Amino acid sequence: MYSSDAISSRRRSHSEPTEEMVAGLVCVVCRTDYRRAPDTNAMVVGHDSGKQLLACEGVCARMAGGSVNGSDGTPLPLVERMHRYEAEH
Repeated sequence: MYSSDAISSRRRSHSEPTEEMVAGLVCVVCRTDYRRAPDTNAMVVGHDSGKQLLACEGVCARMAGGSVNGSDGTPLPLVERMHRYEAEH
């Protein structure tokens, strides 16, 4: 398990989210591509430009948002996130 110091350090040094992260298609921590791993449980850990930022349930969610269960709301279905991303690109 990650220590509190490791989690704090990760939050301070995080880079800007990619377009796929902002679209909710990739975990903001481990970069799991939810299109290739559709059974992975994703949690909402924040928002960027009105869109949900997602992280894998558990360690990634805790590292991204401080809570193993995410922050707020239910992620949009993967199919909907994919359609929105394709429509924008």
